[in-house]
Amino acid sequence: MPPAVEFRNVGYQIQGREILRNISFAVQPGETLVLLGRSGSGKTTALRLVNALLFPGSGEVLVEGRPTSSWDVISLRRRIGYVIQEVGLFPHWTVERNVGLVPRLLGQPDALVQQRAVEFLSKVEIPAEEYGRRLPRELSGGQRQRVGVARALAGDPPILLFDEPFAALDPITRLELQRLSVAVRRDLTKTSLFVTHDLREAMLVGTHIVLLDRGRVAWMGPARQFRDATVPEAAAFLASLAEGNVLGASA
Repeated sequence: MPPAVEFRNVGYQIQGREILRNISFAVQPGETLVLLGRSGSGKTTALRLVNALLFPGSGEVLVEGRPTSSWDVISLRRRIGYVIQEVGLFPHWTVERNVGLVPRLLGQPDALVQQRAVEFLSKVEIPAEEYGRRLPRELSGGQRQRVGVARALAGDPPILLFDEPFAALDPITRLELQRLSVAVRRDLTKTSLFVTHDLREAMLVGTHIVLLDRGRVAWMGPARQFRDATVPEAAAFLASLAEGNVLGASA
């Protein structure tokens, strides 16, 4: 079985400026790979190459063994759930209708669309009987993010992309959603790519980490081994983690 997602010597430029430089890694089915890095390291660009929002300037990005350039773009995106920080819910649609968007686009009958919306709202702990008829503006930020995760899952895609989805939330809600996302993905056996600049989040949600530094892969390996990484960029992230622990203890 080929990797669910694979980058082969991928480069990407904007107006002559290198954003990604010859990066290679693979995500096996069922894994959660975290793209970790500072702002401007190229991690969101890499994520957008997976669902063909962008195409590589050199090298190849493969999804399920096929280069993204050979996929029908609509078919590719329907196999990939996408969760972003801004959520992107349609403001004049109810919660239930937002979650049923992809099943509806796939031509599923109305009864099944409603069933899937109810099912996946339940998985993210937003009961449809209480919240399904509400509009997004009637929810808290954390509740909207839960609905965004439910919408990404409702079409039953094998691959999920998360672009710093919890960065704007308060620490308690963020931790709740991190744990929820891990539990849901394990329960449904999804392959995930997760973008973050937060090492704690990376180590909580990821099975593997790819650390990007100015568009290059600085380190990659199992998340549990990151604490033993010795490259300078990894050391900087580990130092920030240690300093945060000290400040928290002295508060």
